[in-house]
Amino acid sequence: MRILRLIVILVMAFGLSACGSKFRSYNGPKVTQVQVHKADRKMYLLHNDQVLKSYDVALGFMPVGHKQFEGDGKTPEGGYFISHKNPNSEFHLSLGITYPNEADIAFAESVDKRPGGDIFIHGGPNKPIRQRDWTAGCIAVSDKEMEIVYSMIEPGTPIFILP
Repeated sequence: MRILRLIVILVMAFGLSACGSKFRSYNGPKVTQVQVHKADRKMYLLHNDQVLKSYDVALGFMPVGHKQFEGDGKTPEGGYFISHKNPNSEFHLSLGITYPNEADIAFAESVDKRPGGDIFIHGGPNKPIRQRDWTAGCIAVSDKEMEIVYSMIEPGTPIFILP
């Protein structure tokens, strides 16, 4: 009887510890690129030309057009890379995007403005969302989806953000 109780307690403890973790493991095909289709509010994780996962996304609060300046509320367009993983993000988990690139910086400077930065793929905020596109220029998915995305994508992965 004691052994049975011990086994039940151990199984429950291991089960509960696995439920609370935001860090998942992924053992599938490597994500070779990320595509974000802004007009469709969709993000695709691809292995070569095969779609592994797709997600509905929220964008910057002024989503049409390419991000040009700090505070414009636009999500960048073009080719970038995933720069790093942030396990301590204000938005659950996040993946950095290499915006701004040299061209983005040069354009903003040519009109005496700052290009902005800190563009990420991230989870949701810790407050209710009242509009579809709510970020300052980032790409957002739900927290549970972000846990999967975070496990699948590595720094250095190309990301193409399309109009």
